[in-house]
Amino acid sequence: MKNPIGIIDSGVGGLSIASVLAKKLPKESIIYLADSKNCPYGDKSGEEVYKLSKRMVDYLVNKNIKLLIIACNTITILAIDRLRKDFPSLPIVGIVPVIKTAGERTRSGRIGIFSTKVTADSQYQRDLVNRFARESEVINIGSSGLVPLIEKLSFDQIDEVLKEELAVLKDVGIDTLALGCSHFSLIKDQIKKVLPNVLILDSSDAVTRQVGRILKANGILSEENNSVYNFLTTGDKEAMEYFIKKEFGKNAFRPKRIDL
Repeated sequence: MKNPIGIIDSGVGGLSIASVLAKKLPKESIIYLADSKNCPYGDKSGEEVYKLSKRMVDYLVNKNIKLLIIACNTITILAIDRLRKDFPSLPIVGIVPVIKTAGERTRSGRIGIFSTKVTADSQYQRDLVNRFARESEVINIGSSGLVPLIEKLSFDQIDEVLKEELAVLKDVGIDTLALGCSHFSLIKDQIKKVLPNVLILDSSDAVTRQVGRILKANGILSEENNSVYNFLTTGDKEAMEYFIKKEFGKNAFRPKRIDL
């Protein structure tokens, strides 16, 4: 097996990135690891998030990954700098809300950012807003309850929470929404029901472009067509099975449960 790209997330959210990666870079093998047993990460300390994420990276490094995608905004904000120091020879790509793109695409000058509370309250996101969206009115919404509901496939409750949490964005009349949590990309259809005339953006395309640039620059782009996908979780497999079928098609790959 050729060296795969590793993807980590607190749960199933990063499957939204893995599916775009598979479409845009189809010759690349992928090994995806979800720590669903300990999901969500948003209610954990920075030290806890670092230790849990390092454990995942250690596992994937032993699988000879050639690049790591941190498909989780919380891990990116709280742990990416330390992980880069721990694994200096491993290219690591994190994800951030696509605030720059939202600022460029808005016509009304009103944009929303919808993320977990950790991301919404972070200095990192405030810096992105100040840098890229100064000319826009930015409404920042942090959710603490959605990620566990997505992991439990509780779609009726998800609809209720979205109506409540996105009401202010509807009232203000935003025309562009940047999703700051990879889990939320999995429920775009439900979000569109609440905000039907809003352009919804996520990080998947930007991450895939960056991965492609790094692989090309380092001379490690795969040129063979025998790509292999492996999906692993530390928790229950039900949500992963559901979203793999949703993102990759009904005859897609079966996940495997592991202990770290």
